[in-house]
Amino acid sequence: MALEMKVPSPGESITEVEIAQWLVETGDYVEKDQAIAEVDSDKATLELPAEASGVITLMAEEGDAVAVGQVVCHIDTDAAKPDGDTVAPVTETPKVEEKKAETPTTPVKAETYATGTASPAAKKVLAEKGIDAAQVKGTGRDGRVTKADALDAKPSMGTPGLGARGESRKKLSMLRRKVAERLVSVKNETAMLTTFNEVDMQPIFDLRSKYKETFKGKHGVSLGFMSFFTLACVRALQLFPAVNSMIDGKEMISYDFQDISIAVSGPKGLMVPVIRNAENLSFRGVESEVKRLAIRARDGQITVDEMTGGTFTITNGGVFGSMLSTPIINPPQSAILGMHNIVERPIVRDGQIVIAPIMYVALSYDHRIIDGKESVGFLVAVKEALENPEELLMNSNITRALEL
Repeated sequence: MALEMKVPSPGESITEVEIAQWLVETGDYVEKDQAIAEVDSDKATLELPAEASGVITLMAEEGDAVAVGQVVCHIDTDAAKPDGDTVAPVTETPKVEEKKAETPTTPVKAETYATGTASPAAKKVLAEKGIDAAQVKGTGRDGRVTKADALDAKPSMGTPGLGARGESRKKLSMLRRKVAERLVSVKNETAMLTTFNEVDMQPIFDLRSKYKETFKGKHGVSLGFMSFFTLACVRALQLFPAVNSMIDGKEMISYDFQDISIAVSGPKGLMVPVIRNAENLSFRGVESEVKRLAIRARDGQITVDEMTGGTFTITNGGVFGSMLSTPIINPPQSAILGMHNIVERPIVRDGQIVIAPIMYVALSYDHRIIDGKESVGFLVAVKEALENPEELLMNSNITRALEL
């Protein structure tokens, strides 16, 4: 019996996927639940498992966009599983020696200064400049290019140099195309503004230096910056609920929970998994969830459900060396916090100029529902929590906060 395998629905509102890669070929025998293909939706890359065992016949090509419910392959469930120990005999074809035709050799005339188009010194100078000798008008005998000509030569504007000028063309994945559409729509459909501040990271540096080994030994995860930023954002969102809101038509929806989306780089591009109910998590809980989601995104195992429903986003461009940026809102959310690299800078502390590890932070927000007072107040609240984590994030009990 030939079983028709149809594209299952990866999630709500998804009507189409793209065949990213077939993991089998027509004629292969597949086992039930074996991954036979990777498909891209507009939110994630998912594996397509075989619904039954049998011999497969592919009905769609890699790169094809197929609708949910469309048949992409047939599986002959009556076909017998091939014997893995049986190897088809290989018939060797006797080698036939071909006698190469002898081609008379023509003596090559050695090139000298008199037969070349440029002197050796001129050629060296032109090579360093990336200029073809044919592009230079020589003043030497018979129009030959001299060293002086080479030194005076300048690349003509718009003239290709001697380097490679190849190009390649590749179709964008469905995920990348959808991300592009969403980013453009955010710029066109929201009143996006960005406010900035700076954070003295020395208190967090001191805490991590003192407790990171104990924390990792006890919990099996590192005490990173993400837990501090996540919990600082949770506190700020509770103080400024407008930032934890979004627009739905003519209505504003506010949430009494904090689902924090974290932007991570995956093999298929940017992905934004969600830390659910971050307000209920400890430092250990946040770090464990960040590690779990990052691994799943890296391995291409992240699901659509794990990337939907966030109320606020944190993105860390600092891991790539970014000093400052204006992050784009992750719709339908209304705000996003951008973290950046940490650089030692001179600051004034207690009336004295000192060197401190400083991070610039940026909050992009939708001005349609978040006013300047809320946006600036939110970012100041984040700054305050990060610069005084023991009191504002740990309730003045570091040991208990890091043991939970």
